[in-house]
Amino acid sequence: MRAVILVGGFGTRLRPLTAHTPKQMLPIVDRPMIERVLSTLAGFGVDDAVLSLGYRPDAFFDAYPDDSYAGVALHYAVEPEPLDTAGAVRFAASDGGIEHTFLVVNGDVLSDLDVGQLWAFHHEAGAEATIALTPVEDPSRYGVVPIDDAGRVEAFVEKPPPGEAPTNWINAGVYVLEPAVLDRIPAGTRSSIERTIFPEMVVDGSLYARHSDAYWIDAGTPGTYLQAQLDLIDGRRGTPEVGVSRSARVAPDADVDHSVLMHHVVVESGGVVRDSVLLPGTRVESGAVVEGSVVGVRSVVSPGAHLSELSVVGDDVVVPSGARLVGAHLPDEETS
Repeated sequence: MRAVILVGGFGTRLRPLTAHTPKQMLPIVDRPMIERVLSTLAGFGVDDAVLSLGYRPDAFFDAYPDDSYAGVALHYAVEPEPLDTAGAVRFAASDGGIEHTFLVVNGDVLSDLDVGQLWAFHHEAGAEATIALTPVEDPSRYGVVPIDDAGRVEAFVEKPPPGEAPTNWINAGVYVLEPAVLDRIPAGTRSSIERTIFPEMVVDGSLYARHSDAYWIDAGTPGTYLQAQLDLIDGRRGTPEVGVSRSARVAPDADVDHSVLMHHVVVESGGVVRDSVLLPGTRVESGAVVEGSVVGVRSVVSPGAHLSELSVVGDDVVVPSGARLVGAHLPDEETS
């Protein structure tokens, strides 16, 4: 089973964490996001993956010099220019020599979806393409996909206005495609699979979809990047994972609760960390408070500083003593 994994985006929703790091190379508890995606796919029989790269491909080359991870052989397809989702799929499949049925996965989706079942349903239905669907409370941010009793897609509504979605089942960013889909995509030009290719297939009756209640999260925003990690230590994806690295140092009188502290994090005397994620090398100094926020690699939260309400601090940043960040991004790219 072969897969194309879309990892070429700039990760703008996760800025400033992605100012120098591709989104899928950001750590989730103890390893990069892409490794969790690959491990899940390997568990369902994927043994070969084409990484569709664009932004900072060197980060992937350096991380996997043997061109493999978790028993999955890796092929790198580096876009010469951004081609959007459909263009990226065509370029990666061509570059990777894909000639038979294959999977496509958005690289910022963390899910326990059984792709083996999706694969089997795709072939039983005789589909040209099959989409995995997941339920959400607010479908207005996603592609909404109503289907008939046979699983044939009746419409593909990309990001409907709030309250106007025909269903709460949305495109989960996992597809099974036949090579014929590639012929629908113009070569070398920007093209969206969600806005152009799938709606065309609805007209032809060749697009199918399958519901799944399995765990699913799009980890591409600060809120979901944080939530994905808290879900792991809460046991929402099986056995709870350990959130505090063995190399982290927490003062005896510090208050650390329901948080992820990665390698070499330091929380000094009187420091408070709650419902937060601290990336490797972060230092929370005496009396500083981090609540419901994310702090980047090697950054320092100085004494008396207070971060709350999903504040996001980038890499190598010093939050000044006594500063109060409420839902803020530091550095702020709009003013820097």
